[in-house]
Amino acid sequence: MQTRRIIPGYHLTLGITMFFVSLFLFIPLAAFLLYSSGMGFDKFLQAVTDYRNVHAYGVSFFCALAAAIINCIFGLILAWVLTRYDFRGKRFMDALIDLPFALPTAVAGIALTTLYAENGWIGQFFYAVGIPSAFSPVGITIALTFVGIPFVARSIQPVLKDLDPQLEEAANLFGASDFLTFRRVIFPELISPLLTGFALAFSRGIGEYGSVVFIAGNMPFETEIAPLMIMTKLEQFDYQSAAAIAIVMMVLSLAILLVIHGYQGRRLKLIGGVSA
Repeated sequence: MQTRRIIPGYHLTLGITMFFVSLFLFIPLAAFLLYSSGMGFDKFLQAVTDYRNVHAYGVSFFCALAAAIINCIFGLILAWVLTRYDFRGKRFMDALIDLPFALPTAVAGIALTTLYAENGWIGQFFYAVGIPSAFSPVGITIALTFVGIPFVARSIQPVLKDLDPQLEEAANLFGASDFLTFRRVIFPELISPLLTGFALAFSRGIGEYGSVVFIAGNMPFETEIAPLMIMTKLEQFDYQSAAAIAIVMMVLSLAILLVIHGYQGRRLKLIGGVSA
């Protein structure tokens, strides 16, 4: 007996999928690579290895990595509080998490710069202890944390909601402490969504421009980010150099994401093997 498919036509749906993926991903990337290939290997190598550009790569990746790690810690805590506790204003806080998605990035950048500047409401406390919270890598990390926190929190929340409470009750019956229950029963279930949130927050942080450009200060060899270097090259009508920098960012980001997803897939396969 032939199995009835809810969405009919495997070949039709696959064709539509490949069409849209090609239209919005493969073709633009292919055209992007083809355009940059016209500059020649020597010029390409010179553009991507320029010290100013290399420093911008480092700032972008280091700050994006730091922000993603911070978001994993506080995103987990935030998702836990919103899932496990009831309190006044919970729905408002839950809706507030998605604000970075709706808020224009330039508006977020101006607001963060105002708050974390030396005379800002929050920045004055950072500067009082010798930490420059604006126009420094710290400010860049703050901005990237702001735009990345929804990815981690929203990745973890559904898993926490669907987690069977009987698993925790069984652990408590066998005498496990709350910390041991979290470490051995709950946290293993959160590793996959945590890695997903990390990957999404990290990817967003690498390419973020609007919310960072104001609070960064854009000082050469100090707080310039790679997206800013791309915009600088575009303003100078040096489109091929801009494409070369973007290709480096794309390749490095893709490599890191492949490592994360490869580890995640291997872990899920191991879990499936153990369960079987």
